[in-house]
Amino acid sequence: MTCHSIRPERNYRCPPLARLVLLASGLAVVSIAQQRPPRAPDIPKTWDEAALKDWATPLASLNARPKHMTAAQYYALPVDNLKTYPVYVEGKEPPGYWEFLQKVGPQPMIDPEKLQTEADWLKAGRIVFDQNDHIHLRTYDAKFIAMARRGFSADIRPDGTASNMRWVPTKGGVALTFPNCAQCHVLQLHDGTLVPGAPVLAGVVRRPGPAGSTLIGQVQLEGRFVESGSPIRMGPEPSSMWRYRSSGMPWEPNDVNAGLKTMSQVEFTAWFAAGRKGGALPRWNGSLYYPAKIPDLIGINDRKYIDHTATHLNRGIGDIMRYAALVSWAESTEFGGHQMLGGGAEMPKARRSDAALYALALYIQSLQPPRNPHPYDDDAKAGEKLFQREGCAGCHVPPLYTSNKLTLAQGFTPPKDLPKTLDVLPVSVGTDPGLALHTRKGTGFYKIPSLKGVWYRGHYLHDGSVASLEELLDPDRLKETHAPGGFTPPDKPQRAIKGHEFGLKISPVERKQLIAFLRTL
Repeated sequence: MTCHSIRPERNYRCPPLARLVLLASGLAVVSIAQQRPPRAPDIPKTWDEAALKDWATPLASLNARPKHMTAAQYYALPVDNLKTYPVYVEGKEPPGYWEFLQKVGPQPMIDPEKLQTEADWLKAGRIVFDQNDHIHLRTYDAKFIAMARRGFSADIRPDGTASNMRWVPTKGGVALTFPNCAQCHVLQLHDGTLVPGAPVLAGVVRRPGPAGSTLIGQVQLEGRFVESGSPIRMGPEPSSMWRYRSSGMPWEPNDVNAGLKTMSQVEFTAWFAAGRKGGALPRWNGSLYYPAKIPDLIGINDRKYIDHTATHLNRGIGDIMRYAALVSWAESTEFGGHQMLGGGAEMPKARRSDAALYALALYIQSLQPPRNPHPYDDDAKAGEKLFQREGCAGCHVPPLYTSNKLTLAQGFTPPKDLPKTLDVLPVSVGTDPGLALHTRKGTGFYKIPSLKGVWYRGHYLHDGSVASLEELLDPDRLKETHAPGGFTPPDKPQRAIKGHEFGLKISPVERKQLIAFLRTL
């Protein structure tokens, strides 16, 4: 017991002997504290059965959650912690770089034992974010490696490196691999500045890539069709069948994705380009026909759900770790008893450690938006009043500029046994329901998105069909003669972009003011 605990309410002076004892004990505590290493972080278990139980939102078409692999299956996968290195395009590779890669051998990506402070963990998380690759898609194909060194299909960064390829020295030699996080979630601004976490295809502020460049490598390696965004290494089937396995819904009558089985490469290229035009990609469990734009990871702490259709809850850092694992190597591809794999497809044979995923999630939670160049001027002030007057704040509630609730996809009636974890506003804003109803990401819901950072994130709406805030607030987009600035099917260069009609009835001056305010968020 200390003197202060004896008489906490008075200015009490300890006797000299007591002061000496307290001083000595205090020095001992300081000495012990200096010797003791900092407390290790409390790292959540990534693949935790209790957390997984109600994590995913049931699919609207099945009223059942996607199946996930068991914790035993997950933790039976060996841990891969190999460091990866940039791929330089032809003429940009430093002298001796290729020779260095041949000699350096496999190196650890991070060493959790050496991470003592939060700053250490954040630095490690940035390394994982930048270097993390699709482990199961590494290749030693000499022809493809030679093509990569010449800059084949590369989105080039200011330092001459490719954003969509990495080298990884292994025990078997130097393999070519594909980035995981950084390939889709690092935006390059017009001045070359890189913004980690922002969508790479954000058309409003994005620096255009070289003509013909592709974000995702699609090639035939060792008899298998490979796409660098896939969590699965597919079997030796035609690429059209691979695409169907990534999107098909055999339980749904007249599944539009069945057309992928016979889609030609020319048709696929046209649809893929249409999606990219809107900042969207046909991700695994998504669809070429109903693309979803690449999400912004900045501000993820303020989001209650993950994905446009709220496919999963975001209850904290453990769920971010879980989602990173799911989309990288833990996808089971089973829905209501329908197993979508086949044809010799291979599940990933390795995973990242919980410590690596914790560092990654910690780093993602720390991401900050780029500097906003838009002033809060008189137009913006008037626009803020319009924002309140038009009722925008009812759904886009300050200061997060979202209520974190879900709205209904047009035509969807929620089941009576709706999970209590879902906070649903029982209205629809009338946007295209395809993603929410006719894909394996289809929950029947759309998130009410945050408007923070809307100035740099465009395209707009979940499918990226709108290219700018001006187009979003233009009544002309409701006409069938409208030519969308973002995603539109290749066979429909003109079509109406329906839904979210808020703000379409204000005057041109008011529209300018409202946009000025939105760009300050």
